[in-house]
Amino acid sequence: MAKPRAPSAAAAAAAAKVPAAASPKTVHSALVTYASMLSLLSLCPPFVILLWYTMVHADGSVVRTYEHLREHGVLEGLKAIWPMPTMVAWKIIFGFGLFEAALQLLLPGKRFEGPVSPSGNVPVYKANGLQAYAVTLITYLSLWWFGIFNPAIVYDHLGEIYSALVFGSFMFCIFLYIKGHIAPSSSDSGSSGNVIIDFYWGMELYPRIGKHFDIKVFTNCRFGMMSWAVLAVTYCIKQYEMNGRVADSMLVNTALMLIYVTKFFWWESGYWCTMDIAHDRAGFYICWGCLVWVPSIYTSPGMYLVNHPVNLGPQLALSILLAGILCIYINYDCDRQRQEFRRTNGKCSIWGKAPSKTTNGETKSSLLLTSGWWGLSRHFHYVPEILSAFFWTVPALFDNFLPYFYVIFLTILLFDRAKRDDDRCSSKYGKYWKMYCNKVPYRVIPGIY
Repeated sequence: MAKPRAPSAAAAAAAAKVPAAASPKTVHSALVTYASMLSLLSLCPPFVILLWYTMVHADGSVVRTYEHLREHGVLEGLKAIWPMPTMVAWKIIFGFGLFEAALQLLLPGKRFEGPVSPSGNVPVYKANGLQAYAVTLITYLSLWWFGIFNPAIVYDHLGEIYSALVFGSFMFCIFLYIKGHIAPSSSDSGSSGNVIIDFYWGMELYPRIGKHFDIKVFTNCRFGMMSWAVLAVTYCIKQYEMNGRVADSMLVNTALMLIYVTKFFWWESGYWCTMDIAHDRAGFYICWGCLVWVPSIYTSPGMYLVNHPVNLGPQLALSILLAGILCIYINYDCDRQRQEFRRTNGKCSIWGKAPSKTTNGETKSSLLLTSGWWGLSRHFHYVPEILSAFFWTVPALFDNFLPYFYVIFLTILLFDRAKRDDDRCSSKYGKYWKMYCNKVPYRVIPGIY
């Protein structure tokens, strides 16, 4: 699924990570590794602002934004359109963040143990994401319904909010870097000896404030993914206030994104076993990406539709909606099959049959599912994930290219992620991984790649 992630080109630096969260060897030279990190550190923040400006003030036209920058010069042109953070923006961010932090700590939830860490630690979580999601949406809509807070204010101050998030999240990553040096939460931490790498990839695998407040759960799930849902609703309400109605294109976009995020929180404990949480450390790559990149880039198709309502008609709208729901379900069912397979140690039924499987390792075996969706390709779940993003973007039709940036970014991210995961498993399991690849030869797209 489109779990919170940072820009994919950063994966080029994976070989430079420190041992406790080590990544597989890559073919990239040290020069390319550092160039990738420095490029993303410097280019991602202004890109967030440029995307917002283009969607909201340049009619979605990349050409108009380019002409503005060419006319005024890149630095002066960027300075002219970069909104400064305001008190309203900070209040919205801190109010939302504190509310989500309180829900994370106070709502009841089942105890969940994550996978054993490289240092032998077992992270413990409180699985209350679905409850927090329901409370968040009900509270947000209630505040609007009873006239206490108008979500359109969020859209009206969106540029200022993104600007505040860019700077605030950067400072938060500095805090994580310092914390990793002076007060790590567990033995799954350490320094590579390089300031840039440590800041970019992070110092700690499982940083916490106190015993119970997990920072990565907050940044990745409770702020990043929750803001995705809240902004989807915000865009819908803003279009209603502007036009007195919500176009069917916006309804399809909002419905599919909310269904997707609902699925995420339904499956949240499964997410805690993925690369984002169990392998990638808490640094700029993950935390800044989830605090800034997710709210801005992942929601951008809806941001575009606010000022560009498209009337699809009942038949086309329903067709897109159903196709999107089907892709989201398949993406969920892929994760469900794998989770059930692991939970039962392979003693379950996949598509009505006993699962086909292979084993990695001699002294410590790891069963790998090779039937069901997982018999089609090693990362087949990325296919419906990308298609889901396409179906909640296609209501914008094709007048402008920019609404499809997220789909393109996601495709690059997931293909790169699949390679990272395969390289990591190949280094870990050696000949057993080759045996598995012989059974499931395709990496992502069955019959093609």
